[in-house]
Amino acid sequence: MTPESLETPEPAVRLRLDLAYDGAAFSGWSRQPGLRTVQGELEAALTTIVGRAVPDQPAPSLTVAGRTDAGVHATGQVAHLDLTAAQWAAVRRPRRAAPARDARADESPESSLVRRLNGIAGADGDLVVHRASIPPEGFDARFSPVWRRYEYRLADAAAQRDPRQRGHTLWFPSALDGDAMDAAARALVGLHDFAAFCKPREGATTIRTLLDYTWTRDADGVLVAAVRADAFCHSMVRALVGAAVAVGLGRLDAERLVAIRDGAARTSDFPVLGAKGLTLVEVGYPDDAALAVRAEQTRAKRELTAEPR
Repeated sequence: MTPESLETPEPAVRLRLDLAYDGAAFSGWSRQPGLRTVQGELEAALTTIVGRAVPDQPAPSLTVAGRTDAGVHATGQVAHLDLTAAQWAAVRRPRRAAPARDARADESPESSLVRRLNGIAGADGDLVVHRASIPPEGFDARFSPVWRRYEYRLADAAAQRDPRQRGHTLWFPSALDGDAMDAAARALVGLHDFAAFCKPREGATTIRTLLDYTWTRDADGVLVAAVRADAFCHSMVRALVGAAVAVGLGRLDAERLVAIRDGAARTSDFPVLGAKGLTLVEVGYPDDAALAVRAEQTRAKRELTAEPR
């Protein structure tokens, strides 16, 4: 074996994947030995697709915009992967002896990859890759975003409960004051230290810019939270939801909630609610020309603070 063969092949192309999943049967995004995870399923499928054709290449590895916890869903998740020249050639290679009348004979390499990923990783129906594309130069799924948006669905005693939504909506036994919850949520918006709403991690910053936080009721009376921030620390969204529920029950008011936020310390005044009502719905990226600059800014900031997200 020559020294050249021991070198890591240079990436030939970066691919962006847009995907969705029902988190109920997954132990979160991140791969974990012996557990079913979104990353684990997708990377295994990618290895099946490109590994058979070029087994001497490094296994494909995914970088994600938001590492969701166990039970959390996603409709707008984004990830990227880098393929070597040999791996990309394997993806681009036309199907052998594909009949001219076969529509797949003319499909793009990206569409072919989506179809094959969904045929392997999406076989159970709870994971779907919507799109694969070659992003603009400088794109990084994790470091380029300027914001992430989550939704939390909560059916209280005043809401009409649809059994079809039970896997994505938390059923709460008491009636809640939605207007008070919305007012308290809006009072938390801004650049602050959200340590009171984050599970602590050594060396990680808890300073975030909460861009929007609102509560509304949908046509069935289900309370829906819309939470958007530049980034989220661990358990932050579910803690923000738990705090709003405490307000809705009359146990806290907006003024007290702001004081808890400004105290920047974990508290037992409200619970962290369950994962089943939470969905990552959208990831926001800057204009193409600003992707690389944004990624460098975010990477430098997080390396300085040893931030895990």
